[in-house]
Amino acid sequence: MAIVGVGLIGGSIGKTLLARNLARHVIGIGRRQASLDEAEAAGTVTSTTTELEQGVADADVVVVASPVANIVEHVVRAASACPTVALITDAGSTKVDIVTAAEAQLPPGNRFIGSHPLAGGERRGPAAAKANLFAGRTVVVTPTAATNPTALVDARRFWSLLGAEVVQLTPEEHDRALAITSHLPHLIAGGLAAALPQEYRPLAASGFRDTTRTAAGDAELWVQILMSNRENVLAGIDAFDAVIHTAREALQQGDADTLRQLLSKGKDSRDALGN
Repeated sequence: MAIVGVGLIGGSIGKTLLARNLARHVIGIGRRQASLDEAEAAGTVTSTTTELEQGVADADVVVVASPVANIVEHVVRAASACPTVALITDAGSTKVDIVTAAEAQLPPGNRFIGSHPLAGGERRGPAAAKANLFAGRTVVVTPTAATNPTALVDARRFWSLLGAEVVQLTPEEHDRALAITSHLPHLIAGGLAAALPQEYRPLAASGFRDTTRTAAGDAELWVQILMSNRENVLAGIDAFDAVIHTAREALQQGDADTLRQLLSKGKDSRDALGN
């Protein structure tokens, strides 16, 4: 097993594989040896290397869990060096750009398939990795017409063995959905946190902190995600702007009924999600 990028997601994959005795050898691959040493010390991998091609040479499965901007390069390099029977997947938060670019550069019959585990967090690095991160969480796999059928079967089985619930979508369906459920909420959380005047910080209690929790994520990583899925995020901004416009007009006109309907609809939708 080889993991390119041993941060929270990559490290948790390795930790879960080892905790469940699903792999004897988990190789962590990255650019900085210091980070790889941290990953090994945290028990997420059994060995490390800064040489990607060397790290994947004998792998049965390769997971690319690097930042979105680097995933395609790492997938293509891994495919050129790993066994032809190896499963290759990624953990990127967007799928259309990644899958389209990777498939354009990979040879026919390759065993790459896009994936996205919906199990992130604000803490980064291998020290944040958990052996139960994927238990009961959703992982989306995104096959296309070019996907090797056995790669799809193996990818679904791989994530299931980690304890995840696997959902299958096209890359386009994935990006449309995640724009609303993940990418736009992060942008809104960041904007709300940025709008908080410094003198009001002592007054920001649990409601504000809960609403802006995701704003604590890495800014550069989120710029990559938002830019990669910008058309869908823009559509989400338009939809959200319409809701804000309705709320603004209701407040300006003293229309309590419209405001009540909007908030009631939001409450019903949130209640349906559960805890």
